Formats: sequence, C-alpha cells, structure tokens
Amino acid sequence: MKKQIFSLLSVLLFFSFVCAQPPQGGMRGGGMQGGFGGGRPEGGRPGGQGRGPGGTGGSGGNMEKVSIQPTFANVAYATVSEAQKLDIYQPKKIKKNCPVVVYIHGGAFKFGDKAGFMDQSTIKKIVDAGFIVASINYRLSNEAIYPAQIQDVKASIRFLRANAEKYKIDPEKVISWGGSAGGCLSALAATSGDVAELEGAELGNATFSSRVVAAIDWFGPIDFLSMDEQAQKQGINIRTNDTNSPESLLIGGAVQQNTDKCLITNAMNYITPDDAAIFIQYGTADRNIPVMQHHNFYKALSAVLGTEKVKLDVIEGAGHGGREFDSDENIAKLISFLKKQI
Repeated sequence: MKKQIFSLLSVLLFFSFVCAQPPQGGMRGGGMQGGFGGGRPEGGRPGGQGRGPGGTGGSGGNMEKVSIQPTFANVAYATVSEAQKLDIYQPKKIKKNCPVVVYIHGGAFKFGDKAGFMDQSTIKKIVDAGFIVASINYRLSNEAIYPAQIQDVKASIRFLRANAEKYKIDPEKVISWGGSAGGCLSALAATSGDVAELEGAELGNATFSSRVVAAIDWFGPIDFLSMDEQAQKQGINIRTNDTNSPESLLIGGAVQQNTDKCLITNAMNYITPDDAAIFIQYGTADRNIPVMQHHNFYKALSAVLGTEKVKLDVIEGAGHGGREFDSDENIAKLISFLKKQI
C-alpha cells in the first residue's frame, strides 16, 4: 500500500513539475514587435523562430512586461474601419512640440495590436528619449488586402500633422518605426512619399503630407518575389510562394501569380533622392526573412541616398525580434541615428 501511495505521489509530483515549466522561448506570439508569424511550419519551436500568430519569436518571449499608459488612447485617425485607431504616448512634463515616432506593429499583416505588451518596452524607451510615440493599428489582411495597410500608415501620419498642435507634435519631425510586417510598412513610408496609389487620400487630411524624415526597419520583408529563392540559398524554407503565406494573403493571391501587385509592396521600387533616412537592422539567427532582403535594400538605398542617410546593422545571434533589439544599448543606438537625422 505504501509503495502504491509513493508511486502515485511520484507521478503527481512529476506532472506538477512539467506543467510548471515555462515553454521554451516563451509563449507563441511572444516576440517583441508582434512578429512575422502566421501559417508557416518551418522555423522551430513556438515563440522561437516559428511564424506563429503575432510574435516575432527569438528570445522576445522572455522579455519582461513594461507598463506604460497612453496619454491619449484609441484616437481615430480615419473612419473607414474600426482598426484605424492610434494611441499617443507623450513624455512626462512635455513643454514643447516634440518629434513623433509612428510605431507600426508586426504580425504577418494579419495579427498584432498597437498595444501589444512586448511592444510596450520599446515604446517606453522611445518616449523616455524625448519622443512622442503614436502606436497605430491598421487594417489587417483578413479585413482588407494591400495597399490598405500602407494607406492606413500614411493616413495616420497625415492625421498627426493635421493635429500637431493638439498633441504637441513637431510636424517637421515625423518618423516611422516597425518590426517585421511593421518594418515592411515603415520602409514603404520612407520611400513612397507622394505615390498616389499608396496614399489613400480619401481617408482624410489629404492636404497634409504623409512623408517621414527618418525610418527604422527592423527585419522587414521587402521583395516578396525573391524571398523563397533567397531563403533556399540560405538553407531555410519559408514558402512565401504558397497561396496561404502571409505575403500571398496580404496581396489577395499567390505571390508568383500576382507579380504586379508585389511590385507595389516593394519599397525598393520607390527610392528617390529625397527619401527619408533609414536604419535597417536584423539578427543573424532570423529564419523568417532572408538576409539578402536587407542587404539588397541597403545597397539600393545607399546608391541613391548615400551612406550618411542609410545604415545596415546586424545583431549576432538575434532571431526574428527579441530582447537583443530592445536592449538599452541597441535602442540608444537607434535613437542616436534618429536625432542626427532630425
């Protein structure tokens, strides 16, 4: 009887121990920037390099939650969709109009939220550096296909300029910052100024500019048409060309059967000498976005803008997001770049 009781207790203790352990790499969707997840079987464990819903993966799942409350919450910047809202975070004791960072969450264009708790740490550090942050939601691919997403980004920028005095914004110093899917949209905001088909002027404030003076592109996809080929050369398999890939869902059809649509998602196709300064950053252990996406974008930009306005930075060992990107040292590096540009 004692042996039976001892065996039962041992089993119970074993399962209690197993259930108490945190998942490897954090919870699915726990990445810092909302991530480039969604429907890809490759890439490893949940919360790691997998392309699961909402998370950037990497080590971001283990980041501590930071509590920061917006000064103005759920402000509508357009009225076509419930998604078209933003939160505004102002520095404490704000005395003058400040530069504003338009913060664009990730999530494979189909997940994510402006108030994602892993984004909060980055937002707080940007605000602490003296910037206003406008963290935006935008229409996701299950609601509207591209170019709705970049049109929403541009509409939010125009709204902020139209209401600059109300929110103590310096309208000459508007910056975009995004990770993964948000990085793609931030890159587009930087290069596609005054491109009518991407503007979404009907969303409001059409007399105001949607240009930005600087942009942060954290590990964003750029050229959908070349992603699979580049990934194979790198030894990874991401299946961008599949009909259910995040990119195909974004444009409303399989990537290789909709090449014209892919061309207008590609920030490289809009580069002109008057574009914003751009800081591109990725991790060497990222198995979601091929490294050539970033290197080709950098080469195309620097050939036109020069190396003073374009930076490419590689974080050794970092994945598709994670604590390496959000470290105090790294955020300080990015803030320094932005301050030089504005």
